[in-house]
Amino acid sequence: MRHRRLKYAGLAVLLMAGSWTTGSVLPAAAQDSPAPAVTDAGPVSPGLLTAMRRDLGLSERQARERLAAERTATAVEPQARRAAGTSYGGAWFDAEEGRLTVAVTSDASPTTLRAVRSTGAAVRTVEHSARELDTAKARLDRLAAPQGVSSWHVDPEANALVVEVVRDQAADNDVRRFVSRARQAGPVSVETVAAAPRTFAAGTVGGDPYYTGNVRCSIGFSVHGGFVTAGHCGRAGAGVSGWDRSYIGTFQGSSFPDNDYAWVNVGSGWWTVPVVLGWGTVPDQLVRGSAEAPVGSSICRSGSTTHWHCGSVLAKNETVNYSQGAVHQMTKTSVCAEPGDSGGSFLSGDQAQGVTSGGWGNCAGGGQTWFQPVNEILNRYGLTLHTA
Repeated sequence: MRHRRLKYAGLAVLLMAGSWTTGSVLPAAAQDSPAPAVTDAGPVSPGLLTAMRRDLGLSERQARERLAAERTATAVEPQARRAAGTSYGGAWFDAEEGRLTVAVTSDASPTTLRAVRSTGAAVRTVEHSARELDTAKARLDRLAAPQGVSSWHVDPEANALVVEVVRDQAADNDVRRFVSRARQAGPVSVETVAAAPRTFAAGTVGGDPYYTGNVRCSIGFSVHGGFVTAGHCGRAGAGVSGWDRSYIGTFQGSSFPDNDYAWVNVGSGWWTVPVVLGWGTVPDQLVRGSAEAPVGSSICRSGSTTHWHCGSVLAKNETVNYSQGAVHQMTKTSVCAEPGDSGGSFLSGDQAQGVTSGGWGNCAGGGQTWFQPVNEILNRYGLTLHTA
């Protein structure tokens, strides 16, 4: 297999592929300025373009143009946020317009509106500020949610707090009670989903690459001294071995639930490289940074079970209600995943985004998957991302 040949060639199989998983865990618009010119997307792997064409239905030209526009939007977002100040209501990438849209409260001054537009972002006026909505979500985070409640997040485009409930449990008394209490916290919209979220766990399977005990998982991203992955894959102190069962290192830190992240040190002849494994489906991808892509951006995932798949960023700072407990500050995507993909790499272009946590559905029928943002993991443990 490709990852085995890479190890023999001297590259650690810490190529950020796949995910660590456990077999037992299932856990009104203002006038806008002209759109900014699309900048070059930089070096783009043919494999990435292939995956985006397959999963997003884009031509090669459309995929390149979208990556370039998303690169610009990622750079514009922090500038627009600062320009909006206390009037900031959130932001998202508008794929049809090909640029960032920034929500600004209706009481914003003309000077503020001009400042936001000067960044190249489109502007939409809204009722609630991002601070108001985040405060409402924080109130909701303090409530115990029944299993029929899937997740909740702030949706900047809807300018509301969205609570998602499992469709066949929407009439459950506990679910209805939770939704009623949520409406008291702030502006709430209720949506239904097909199934409850679970972590993407898998038992040991011959030939799969990484293990801790009888748990198979996938690596997220290389950091100097090790790699990051999902916390539900192992507790601090647990040993980790590679595809050949040779010793790699141990979990140095791990958190789940509340968070879903961990990091493992690397030694015993293994080392790290700034690469996400393509698994023969696409060429291996270089990692050049960790700039956070806005909502609406395209995103791709590498995992040891289902390999490469792409989709879009649907929401940020979402609270996911697993059976083991709630996990906070997650990012939701339309990318599919399956058991064994936990801990694997999420990329937007060549920028690391996060490690696979869980979701619902599969890669035959579709679904949604959440990841823990990589910058939070790096900051929590004082780690430095290994970049090309």
